[in-house]
Amino acid sequence: MTDGKGIVSQDQIASVDEVIDDPHAPAFDFAVVNDEKAGIYEAVFGEREIAGLSYNVAGDDRLVLLATSVFPEFRKQGIASELIRRVLDDVRAQGKTVTIMCPIVRTFIEHNPEYADLIDLKHPGAAEGRR
Repeated sequence: MTDGKGIVSQDQIASVDEVIDDPHAPAFDFAVVNDEKAGIYEAVFGEREIAGLSYNVAGDDRLVLLATSVFPEFRKQGIASELIRRVLDDVRAQGKTVTIMCPIVRTFIEHNPEYADLIDLKHPGAAEGRR
């Protein structure tokens, strides 16, 4: 979720800041749809996709969480935090682990340690989020 050079973009910083500053549920409810073909969990409000968390499947028991994005008009409303929470809850329900490449997911878990047990010990991914 960097620009290819390991640098976090301004949009990513906004989502990381949301995860740090606003851990509460969003002001409105949205559905989460797992599009396994595309490898993305989509947050859908009405008929519109408002956010997504992309992933790759690694074997039968692990997902590599790649990138979280929220459309600009829906940022700073708790969407990223709630999407990540629901994705991690789904991963837990499936008995899987995660490798984290997304700094937003990493920051979320740092601030919500009850999800730390989902990180695959052999393949943890990115070292840390943004504090």
